[in-house]
Amino acid sequence: MKTSKIQLMTEIAMCAALAIIFDFLPLFTAPQGGSVSLSMIPVFLIAFRWGLKQGLITGLLLAALQIVTKLYFVHPIQVFLDYIVAFTSLGLAGLVYKQIKNSLANGNKKSAAAYIILGTFIGSLARFICHFIAGIVFYGSYAPKGTPVSLYSLVYNAWYMVPSFIISAVLLIILLSSAPVLVHVKKNRNQAA
Repeated sequence: MKTSKIQLMTEIAMCAALAIIFDFLPLFTAPQGGSVSLSMIPVFLIAFRWGLKQGLITGLLLAALQIVTKLYFVHPIQVFLDYIVAFTSLGLAGLVYKQIKNSLANGNKKSAAAYIILGTFIGSLARFICHFIAGIVFYGSYAPKGTPVSLYSLVYNAWYMVPSFIISAVLLIILLSSAPVLVHVKKNRNQAA
């Protein structure tokens, strides 16, 4: 087995483990589930470092850890949407990994920041859509009387997903701008700091 494959597998395992640890240390927890935490950052980091496939694998591994440690079961399809699809889809951030690497390699921090925001948004939006659909189908009974279920699910899930997206994007911009080596980009000595 090549060293790079061992390194990749190790990094995926470590980031999935770090993600579940972050999930156990939320900044805020919503009443019926969902929380503002740093748990998406390690998945996004793998997606930006290695690409789409590896990001999806890391998200799937996080989903498996979520099921083992924090499962809230209503229905098998709810588990599929709220865990497997939702957390795996965070890896979609890897769609822009080449653009992030190229921007950082060229010293274009503004472009890198824009692509980091875009990638983080793509992964967060995909996860949000899964929770939104599950909220409509499986958690509609929690909606206050007279409130449309779709509006309730939209507001409830945005309540923790929007801050999670913003925090993830800001921290990843700071992290990758100051340490581009995290995505396999070596600083060019000729670039201004």
